[in-house]
Amino acid sequence: MRGNNISYCSFKLTEGTNSTDTTSPGRIPAARAAGIALGGYHFARSGDIAGQVGHFADSLRANGLLGGGSLAPMLDMEAAELRPGADGFVGDFIARLRAATGVRRVLVYANLDWYRNVLHPDEWADADVFLWIARYNGDPGNPGWAHPRLALHQHTSTGTVPGIPGHVDRNATVGAWSLGNLTLDGSAPTPPPAPPAPPSPPATGGTYTVRSGDTLSGIAARFGTTVAALAALNGIANPNLIYAGQTLRLPGPGSDSGGRRYQVKPGDTLSAIAARFGTTVAAIAARNGIANPNRIYAGQWLTLP
Repeated sequence: MRGNNISYCSFKLTEGTNSTDTTSPGRIPAARAAGIALGGYHFARSGDIAGQVGHFADSLRANGLLGGGSLAPMLDMEAAELRPGADGFVGDFIARLRAATGVRRVLVYANLDWYRNVLHPDEWADADVFLWIARYNGDPGNPGWAHPRLALHQHTSTGTVPGIPGHVDRNATVGAWSLGNLTLDGSAPTPPPAPPAPPSPPATGGTYTVRSGDTLSGIAARFGTTVAALAALNGIANPNLIYAGQTLRLPGPGSDSGGRRYQVKPGDTLSAIAARFGTTVAAIAARNGIANPNRIYAGQWLTLP
């Protein structure tokens, strides 16, 4: 493989919370023996982020892909059901993966459409996150889209490698980035502390400082208000564009975010809550800016219609 200008490879390890690729464990030892920098990736699905991270971290350890010289672990963002709230998903996944593995360097893979229209890397791509773009234009390292953290370009899905049957994806580094930037250094950093618990909704208006991975809909749900109310109060023209460090004013009593509030308990579903309070799933979702009614979490505050 190295004789064909291949110096790194990322193997699919996991998908969702319980699917494991059965072919990669048998191929990894041979690729390692060939002197290739090896990494693993997780194909993301909607749902339990903590469960997906745990599943992925266990597989990375089992295949020896967290040691020095390994290609950084990669999050594959391409499942259509992830498009609503994708930035929040990525930010949460990265934070949890770092806590679970003690490794800070992470790759995030998506295609050109996702990077142009869905993902906003400035919300979650810090100095240890590198972007990997798929655009099959046959021009290695020149995907036609730019970002300071863009480091890898998947330029074809029909590459060939002697000894490997069928087509393979081929990739190239972008700009000044090199393989050394994308591999783990072998140190054992102390896992970052767990993120602080979300603050309780205030009795009166106040402020909130946006953290990496936050979305306006998530903040609205946390504080028992709506996306529309937060956007109006803070002069936000595009609710999909907020940034880490931004200070938001929160509606106080008597604002148009008022109404009954309910804190989600373990095992709750939006349909059960709607039935309990004599309303509908659609009404609660619209009131709280919830894009996916199947994704609520214990501790979340809902404002009821």
